[in-house]
Amino acid sequence: MQAMVLEAPGRPLIPRELPVPKPGRGEVLVRIAACAVCRTDLHVVDGELPNPKLPLVPGHEIVGRIEDIGEGVARYRPGERVGIPWLGWTCGQCAFCLSNRENLCSRARFTGYTIDGGYADYTVANASFCFPLPDAFNDAAAAPLLCAGLIGYRSLRKTGDAQRLGLYGFGAAAHIVAQVARFQGRQVFAFTRPGDVAAQEFARRLGAVWVGGSDESPPEKLDAAIIFAPAGPLVPCALRAVEKGGIVVCGGIHMSDIP
Repeated sequence: MQAMVLEAPGRPLIPRELPVPKPGRGEVLVRIAACAVCRTDLHVVDGELPNPKLPLVPGHEIVGRIEDIGEGVARYRPGERVGIPWLGWTCGQCAFCLSNRENLCSRARFTGYTIDGGYADYTVANASFCFPLPDAFNDAAAAPLLCAGLIGYRSLRKTGDAQRLGLYGFGAAAHIVAQVARFQGRQVFAFTRPGDVAAQEFARRLGAVWVGGSDESPPEKLDAAIIFAPAGPLVPCALRAVEKGGIVVCGGIHMSDIP
């Protein structure tokens, strides 16, 4: 199969011909139809996340169809379409796994980081960490939901019932969250890089009631803010922007130092 391989952090991906992997117990072999690019992929390639599996096939917003199943897989059948996200495996036994906080498992493995991911023709994944996908979404539209959609929605839930919601960094996750928040009747305040006219116009088209640079203050105090941009200096900015008792959620995997 064809694959794009990271051989060392800070280097470009290299096209390689690799054998098609075999699914082990509890795993499925997936023929990949689409794999979106996440900011976390860039963090891995740039060496900002430590100790990746090397050589590594990155990519964790994967959509494809099951080609084969390993021993013990009863949930899926060949031909079914599934999505494969960032969280690829957890132990299922620790206190975090037993309290619905699997993302904090100390033994967790991650797709496209410590497990080969989706920049290839095929990949294997643990069947318990795959999602069945409805036909309502085409492959390209479904792929970003496997990370931007997941972390965005989880971050939104962390804000409780906040009605005035600030989004710092208006990229993949924020533009999905903005649509969900507007559907729920919330007000969205979008913060972009100063001078990023294109992102600001995009936020307006998606219904933001106010749009400005991350160096600006909103016209009123916010109930909550979510930070998707990997910039630590945005944390004190967001804290200043929220009302007393407000919530600030840091939604990314990696962030530069907080002042």
